[in-house]
Amino acid sequence: MIVGYARVSSQGQNLARQEESLAKVGCSKVFKEKASGGDFERPQWQALCQFVREGDCVVVHDLSRFGRNAQQIKMEWERLTEKNVDICVLNMPILNTKQYKEIDGVGKLIINLVFELLSWQAEEERKRIRTAQREGISKAKKEGKYKGKPKKFTNESMGKDKLIYDKVIQMLEENQSINHIAKTTGISRPTVYRIRDDWTNSMNSEILLSHHQS
Repeated sequence: MIVGYARVSSQGQNLARQEESLAKVGCSKVFKEKASGGDFERPQWQALCQFVREGDCVVVHDLSRFGRNAQQIKMEWERLTEKNVDICVLNMPILNTKQYKEIDGVGKLIINLVFELLSWQAEEERKRIRTAQREGISKAKKEGKYKGKPKKFTNESMGKDKLIYDKVIQMLEENQSINHIAKTTGISRPTVYRIRDDWTNSMNSEILLSHHQS
């Protein structure tokens, strides 16, 4: 069975292009979702992994549909191939496990090399972005223009952001897990951790202030 996986990062993005390419290669079932590529704790990805069986083939339009982290992608890749599930990346034909069936060991070697290259590229890109950001911030500070990026989801937020913030605080007070809060509210786990830490620090400050006043 040919099974497709389509993903975009936000609700405002469209899945149509991916769905069209998956239909062209004969996918009889497509798992699709609008979720961040930061990790693999995504409902439809997990459902796909539970659904596929030995002999099936998972197809994606491009490698980034799996996620952003090459090492995490490699782990999930191995999770599927260990179940004897094939994987095909449409815009990168070298990443098609079916074509290596007759060449024992070569397929794994090639795929490992590709992932090593992708990891190196991703790290170099992160370094380039960090360097550019540091240079830009330094320049802005010298010119007196740097104000920093405003935080989303704070006690001072407005509209939808404030509703999400209040929901996170409510769930934190109920001692619900970070994973569950992130899934329920649709924000990333690092953001939930940041809200929790800011909230905890604020609570501690209030306690200290109350103690000094008394």
